[in-house]
Amino acid sequence: MNKKLKPLICIALIIIISIPIFSIVFARKPDRGPLEKIVYIHYKKGHAKPPGTPGNGPDKDNGDEDEDYYKLLGAKWKTLPVTYYIDITGSNLGESFVTSAIFDSAEEWDRWTNSELFSDYEVITDGSWDNDKRDYRNELVFGNYSQEGVIAVCIVWGYFRGASGKGEIVEFDIMFDTDYTWGDAKQYPTVMDLQNIATHELGHGLGLGDLYDTAAIKETMYGYSHKGDIEKRDLYFGDIAGIQFLYDE
Repeated sequence: MNKKLKPLICIALIIIISIPIFSIVFARKPDRGPLEKIVYIHYKKGHAKPPGTPGNGPDKDNGDEDEDYYKLLGAKWKTLPVTYYIDITGSNLGESFVTSAIFDSAEEWDRWTNSELFSDYEVITDGSWDNDKRDYRNELVFGNYSQEGVIAVCIVWGYFRGASGKGEIVEFDIMFDTDYTWGDAKQYPTVMDLQNIATHELGHGLGLGDLYDTAAIKETMYGYSHKGDIEKRDLYFGDIAGIQFLYDE
């Protein structure tokens, strides 16, 4: 064989062998699709159900008096635990109260799973509700939402166009509307209870959607609330079933 042809033949063989290997590698790479956001708006009691409410399929239950209702976003965190950031600016509340209320909300989700969902929080003064683009921080802030009747808004950033139910959450941002007076409704029943609403919003941040069926009114993820409501501080049957479905697999 011509000596000049040997190197060329070797190179050709390497290319031929490599093509299937690269094909296998790229075939295994998940198709996450583009980075997108889903916006959950938490309305006060009495507001009409929002059109186009996000969530995959109907509310799920186990047939036991409709007690196990939950709705999935179709994505979850792949890397745990999640660190979150709290900015009390505009809350008219003390730092200790705000951080304790939100910490207790996070711990309520943690205590019902085998996974450690949330890690430590950090207090910041430059928090932002990231409606336009993500900033790689899971932030809870206070601000004035433009629409009336809104208690809080949660934006969930992630990759939602992969295989059904296999999407990935990469960030959430929560804003508590300063149209309301926030505080501890156990002590002051005329205020909007921060722990109550924070527990609901953090449920979105973990991958659960809103519920609007009246049979699910006791669930933390029920889509409405009101001043003095503290019932949603504690998870109900459906909330527990949903979070365990996501993170106790």
